[in-house]
Amino acid sequence: MSLTEAEKFHLKKFIKELENFRGRHTELVSVYIPQDYDMNKIINHLAQEQGTASNIKSASTRKNVTDALERMIQHLRLFKRTPPNGLVVFSGNVAEREGQQNFKVWSIEPPIPLKTRIYRCDKEFVLDILSEMLEAKEVYGLVVMDRRDANIALLKGKSIIPLVKTHSEVPGKFKAGGQCLSPDTKILVNENVFVPIGEFQVGNNLITFDFKNKILKNASCLDFWEKKVSELYKIKTKNSEIKCSRNHIFFVKKNNEEVEIPARNLKVGDNLFFVKNEGVVEDRIVDISSENGEFKLIDISVKNQNFIANGLIVHNSAMRFSRQIEGAAKDHYKKVGEYMKETFLKMDGLKGIIVGGPGPTKYDFVEGDFITNEVKKKIIGIKDLSYTGEFGLEELLEKSADVLAQEDVMEEKKIVGRFLETLATKQKMASYGEADVMSKLKMGVVDILLLSEALSDEKIEEFEEAAKPVGTNVRIISVQTREGVQLRELGKVAAILRYEVHT
Repeated sequence: MSLTEAEKFHLKKFIKELENFRGRHTELVSVYIPQDYDMNKIINHLAQEQGTASNIKSASTRKNVTDALERMIQHLRLFKRTPPNGLVVFSGNVAEREGQQNFKVWSIEPPIPLKTRIYRCDKEFVLDILSEMLEAKEVYGLVVMDRRDANIALLKGKSIIPLVKTHSEVPGKFKAGGQCLSPDTKILVNENVFVPIGEFQVGNNLITFDFKNKILKNASCLDFWEKKVSELYKIKTKNSEIKCSRNHIFFVKKNNEEVEIPARNLKVGDNLFFVKNEGVVEDRIVDISSENGEFKLIDISVKNQNFIANGLIVHNSAMRFSRQIEGAAKDHYKKVGEYMKETFLKMDGLKGIIVGGPGPTKYDFVEGDFITNEVKKKIIGIKDLSYTGEFGLEELLEKSADVLAQEDVMEEKKIVGRFLETLATKQKMASYGEADVMSKLKMGVVDILLLSEALSDEKIEEFEEAAKPVGTNVRIISVQTREGVQLRELGKVAAILRYEVHT
């Protein structure tokens, strides 16, 4: 159970007040009474502790403890029964000077049902259990991803807490692959007809080789692009010479099979495939060299996955990089799945996981074998997003209103959103700024009063006191959401009115 901002405000104020008191000896009394516990048993226990306190050697400490217990007993007799959530009571002499007496008793019904029973005399009041109630216990896991990036975060209360950010090895576009050739490379387009690759256009026909059936066949150019590289490889064979990027793929004869090897891994003595008189022969590499600089190269995509460049059969980029992309994407999914397992399975209070991202990636991820069944069972929503990263996390929160409908963060966003919409469409039904809202509040026309937690405690109490006589609903708004920040920037105070006010 999470607390409203109003509950948090008053509990913080209560704790802050009691934190200031210190006893000179173990004479400040703290009592925690669980829900449904018999009040009479507590009173009888405190009476017994009075008897035990009579054995304290120090006269001043003995008097302070017995008097604190007596005042607490008298206070508890005012309750006919234990309140629904239990009761927390504090009593003691809080006089500033030694020898003086200023006994006070405080009690509070905790906003969360109390399970713990405590009786303690100490130099300070026991407040840690109340302080823990201020911390959000229930959290949601948030995962925003696409093929390239993933962000894992927690929604704790109203705060998005980033945990993990990871990046994949999937290239942004397959054109960045780098399988490129020099612009003057001659491409076989017909029998004994070659055209420089730099003059190629999408849709042009060219010749490819069918390794399965060992025949040359026609294909078409599917794509064409330019790329700059800083290193150029020159490969010489018995029958040809070709200049290319270090990543360009060649077919090499190895153990009577065609093996795909990039230029950077070729060796003198390797046998490439050379087209000669409408047939294909092995062509031995006699020299390999490279030079550094800035070189503009050309790449094309071919339907049948290869083409003939300066007589040599070379690989088309598309299919190789498609395989690389799929492999890198799966590695990325596995890594994100492992992060989710490590992050969420050990977490107490996790109510569920919401996954979001652009396109179909999130469905491929969730429906694949990348997440353990234990993690998959905790996924309560999958959302389509326009963004990844931090913006994606914010968008995921916005898009998850249906899943988080009962959570305070959505209630807060909803009420501030309602005010902003009213201000934009029915200006006379809205008010903001301390002076104007206080004026409307005293007129009794404020239906909902919005107070930013950025206000001072004194100012919040001033507005609350003014709201009580006129039955105004008071909402304290955090600054942990985008809407809360907007309220703060508007002057920290706003109101939705009961009816239009013409001034």
